[in-house]
Amino acid sequence: MQFRRNALSKLQSPEELDVPVRFARPQGRLVLAVTVVVMAAAGFWALTGSVTSKLTAPGLLTHGEGTYLLQSPVAGQVTEVLVEEGRSVAAGAPLLTVRTERGDRPVRAVAGGRVTTLYARLGSVVTTGADVATVERVTDPAAPLVAVLYLPGDSAATIRAGAPVDLGVQSAPRDRFGVLHGRVTAVGRTPQTQAQLRSFLGDGGLAAQFSRQGDPVAVLVALDRSAATASGYAWSSTDGPPHAPVSGTPVTGSVHLAAQRPVDWLLP
Repeated sequence: MQFRRNALSKLQSPEELDVPVRFARPQGRLVLAVTVVVMAAAGFWALTGSVTSKLTAPGLLTHGEGTYLLQSPVAGQVTEVLVEEGRSVAAGAPLLTVRTERGDRPVRAVAGGRVTTLYARLGSVVTTGADVATVERVTDPAAPLVAVLYLPGDSAATIRAGAPVDLGVQSAPRDRFGVLHGRVTAVGRTPQTQAQLRSFLGDGGLAAQFSRQGDPVAVLVALDRSAATASGYAWSSTDGPPHAPVSGTPVTGSVHLAAQRPVDWLLP
């Protein structure tokens, strides 16, 4: 009853209009001010800031003209091997001699270049169409190497010519020599089939590896040159490795994509 009497008495009394109203404590005003400042800063950054990203893809160092598989036009036994791996040959030069039922027949280079791999050995028996050698097309031996990266088609569409690329080279440990610098010079227009990859790379195993996630798009990367390093190329380290990388060396490339404003991610 006492509680009810007090409640009725309070309802019948006039409002305390002369008592000042406290809207917020000083701590609350500080929190509100900080929140407003943070939101304003976030909005300003979303409109004017930029975010960079990278695409990583496998590839290899090569000369821009590619490689081809030399196949035997005849069946028989290899009686003579006329070249060594790493040697340069001219177009039409004989690489092997194969003894057939009609006598000895030479197997000649289709185009000039450097013999990178010999599959046929002295005394081995080859069939018509068998792979006997891999020859890298090299018109100018002094021409610099390039890197060819293979990316899924939907990813390659975001890459533009001129984009910087960092290349991890398998033969040069990253923790000692850093990465090789380069720039995108061309992006393939259409995905390459495994047969096309094999024709350019001269290696069915590499073709299968690069097309593991579907037909990839080739991205050509020109390597930055430097007269201050022993290799002749620009590295993230001061000196880089004491020797130049060779053609056919596997690499992992990180392509720097164009910077985007954070607000662009929210827009359709």
